[in-house]
Amino acid sequence: MNTGKGDPKLAAEQRARVLIDRQLADAGWWVQDKGSLNLFAGDGVAVREVVMKAGHGRADYLLYVDKKVVGVIEAKPEGTTLSGVEWQSAMYASGIPADAQLRSVTVDGRLPFVFEASGSETHFTNGYDPQPRARRVFSFPRPATLAKIVRDAESDPDNPTWRAKVRHLPPLDEAPLRPAQITAIKGIEQSLADQHFDRSLVQMATGAGKTFTAVTTAYRLLKHGGFRRILFLVDRNNLAEQTIAEFQNYRTPGDGRRFTEIYNVDKLTSAGMLGSSDVVVSTIQRVYSVLRGQEVTDQDDPNLDDFVPDAPITVTYSGALPPEAFDLVIVDEAHRSIYGVWRRVLEYFDAHVIGLTATPGKQTFAFFRQNLVSEYTYPQSVADRVNVDFDLYRIRTQISEQGGNIEAGTIVPKVDRRTRQQRLEAIDEDLEYTHKQLDRAVTAKSQIRLVLETFRDRLFTEVFPGRSTVPKTLIFAKDDAHAEEIVTTVREVFGKGNDFAAKITYAARDPRGQLQAFRTSPTLRIAVTVDMIATGTDVKPLECVFFMRDVRSAQYFEQMKGRGARTIAPADFQSVTPDASAKTRFVIVDAVGVTEHDFVDPPLNRDKSVSLKKLLDKAATLTLTEDETATLASRLAKLELELNPEERTELDEVAGQPVRDIVRALVDAVDPDTQAKALDGATDTDAARRDLLEQAVTPVAASPELRQRILELRATHDRVIDEVNKDVLLDAHGVVDPSRAKSVVESWAQYLLDHRDEITAIQLTTEAKERRIAFADIQELADRIARPPYNWTPDIIWHAYETIDVGRVRHSDRTTLADLVSLLRYTVGLDNELVPYAAKVQERYAAWLAQQEQSGTEFSPLERWWLDRMVDVIASSAGITADDLDRAPFTDKGGVDGALRDLGDRAGDLLDQLNAELTA
Repeated sequence: MNTGKGDPKLAAEQRARVLIDRQLADAGWWVQDKGSLNLFAGDGVAVREVVMKAGHGRADYLLYVDKKVVGVIEAKPEGTTLSGVEWQSAMYASGIPADAQLRSVTVDGRLPFVFEASGSETHFTNGYDPQPRARRVFSFPRPATLAKIVRDAESDPDNPTWRAKVRHLPPLDEAPLRPAQITAIKGIEQSLADQHFDRSLVQMATGAGKTFTAVTTAYRLLKHGGFRRILFLVDRNNLAEQTIAEFQNYRTPGDGRRFTEIYNVDKLTSAGMLGSSDVVVSTIQRVYSVLRGQEVTDQDDPNLDDFVPDAPITVTYSGALPPEAFDLVIVDEAHRSIYGVWRRVLEYFDAHVIGLTATPGKQTFAFFRQNLVSEYTYPQSVADRVNVDFDLYRIRTQISEQGGNIEAGTIVPKVDRRTRQQRLEAIDEDLEYTHKQLDRAVTAKSQIRLVLETFRDRLFTEVFPGRSTVPKTLIFAKDDAHAEEIVTTVREVFGKGNDFAAKITYAARDPRGQLQAFRTSPTLRIAVTVDMIATGTDVKPLECVFFMRDVRSAQYFEQMKGRGARTIAPADFQSVTPDASAKTRFVIVDAVGVTEHDFVDPPLNRDKSVSLKKLLDKAATLTLTEDETATLASRLAKLELELNPEERTELDEVAGQPVRDIVRALVDAVDPDTQAKALDGATDTDAARRDLLEQAVTPVAASPELRQRILELRATHDRVIDEVNKDVLLDAHGVVDPSRAKSVVESWAQYLLDHRDEITAIQLTTEAKERRIAFADIQELADRIARPPYNWTPDIIWHAYETIDVGRVRHSDRTTLADLVSLLRYTVGLDNELVPYAAKVQERYAAWLAQQEQSGTEFSPLERWWLDRMVDVIASSAGITADDLDRAPFTDKGGVDGALRDLGDRAGDLLDQLNAELTA
């Protein structure tokens, strides 16, 4: 064989051939010369130097799979621009030799698989793809991989590869998804279909459901998109189990089966992936270890923050995990180092890469070629009630800011880092330490105690005023030793036992059990961690994120901040924090200055000194500043979380649109990206910014009724406790003030007049006099009059009439909501006497029974049981429906079926008669 000595060009070509031969052999190909062809040597045979048909030259390699010709390789010296020689390989692909044509696989007369290679670079074109395009691959695919592609193409010639199938995915089932998740999934699928890039980036605020989005995407691509296997990367080992749980709990559209009933989801093992795996979950460092053939266990699988290589890593071919092992790689919580020192691991796989992150940095954007397919910011998630807003509380101490100094000769405790054994020793020189060395080289117990004592002393007066239970608090420490010191001091400062505060780190005993207790136990109030709960771990009742360590990464800070962001159902929240009604915010307590970095965005609630009423008044005059607009959005988002469903529906009706949409518009108006688009090309940027803010605030500015209703609901849910002013008794007597009673009666009558067009109960009384008022309409009226400034109940109005209209009002010891019907009818003049509604119903019932008896109709004791209890329902609810018969006490006798059994076919007629006669 000519080695090419003396001819540099020929020598370079020979070196490339040697490298290519080795790469083919690594991938399972048998490399042969034409003269020693043996197609039975293995599943894949690569034949060197094959003369193609006349005019098509000599192919460097002709590829056989299962004894059929499927592709060609054009080999070039290292350094050759491979895209410049694609014409040659394309010519070979269409020039199949006559002796191979009968045993060849073709697409439109050409071999489907075309490669250009130089030994250090390989390009691959799959002829089955729509618009086949060369892409760089780490090495050659295995013969079995190409055989599988051929089989798939033959079984579905219209959509032979996943790049074709993703263009015809079925409509997305949007029911279980949030709007941001829908946008993200559609953005990913559109990016896959377009194939402008082989990478897609999803920016989604922490807590907005990135993992659920990824699982939904994975299911659709495996089920409908032709994907064979997916790699799901997490940035810390403990999140692998949590991710697998997400897959296990996911219910698939249609039949509702669990994801794992259909597809196998496994962790990557040291031996590589299981052949049956459809989804493989791993850290990137575990993937790297498998590629290198190293043994690794959960115990020595380090977190990315603990193990970042000094220089970018390199990878080599692995038969246990070949480059084509995955069609898709999903990187959850796209860590900064993944796209730096670790990026060769991602680039090893011939797969589309999807990144999920709350805060993409410049390096992340660069890796994904600026292909941001979906963007959802933290303020937007607050507007959508996905997350809650936050407040900042700063604690400064002298040692925290300036460090300290210990004089030579001072006897100090020293701790051996390895054994944690403590000894007393005199230092032989002055020790001056900076705040950066604090809790790493030096532990200042006084600083830790002072910070925690300050937190304790200000907790119920400034941080969470009015509360009495320590909110669920997560403290971030610098390392495990620092965490140990903090836990001990927390217990001492608060005077509590071991079950009050716990260290939850990888080095702690049973960290998973402790984490679950932190989520659900009313007793465990404070957890101290280093990194274990920093990302991706939900503790929804958490209300306080406490930084006693600095963080210099915007991405990492945002993830840590996000631990407190989760919303939680009020009932679940109260089960662990009983003195709180609803989680409407969380607090970042900063003892190290972490929130003073430029990358920390302010909360929406930027101006705490301004009242909601003042904000609404300024909205009406279109004079809100940008910070005030953000603050109004925060206040409205907080109010929405406190409202019950009925109140939220009512407020939406008054607004003429979901109030959530108004809040979202306010948030978008102060969003820098939205502003940048609005200001692009504007000659007067200040005017354009004002227009943007005014457009967002218009729904509030244009509706005085909405502003008033917001304030009424705010007052309903807020109760101020005055601990400052001491009261003084002026008088005490039992006389009802006639002037006060007259004022209530007059205000009540005026209220009915002013609101008759908007409150159904008033409309039905004053206009449609023959229609019965539904209980829901009575409830609406009761809710409305109970709000400030009236604060009326049926009792108050009834007793006011009793004082003014002596002799015309029948006394009632306890009024009910149904008595509002009597009050309405008396006030508008339909009744001359004010009689409790239940008493009037009973009187009418007695008259109706007498009328039935005169007409010859008699009721048995069993029938009277049903009638008497129907009347009781009418007396308390102003009517009865068939649905009421399936509630107590009727269920004791069989509900609706029992009524039909005991009253016969006339059951429905009797129900209608009682409603008509007794509620008129």
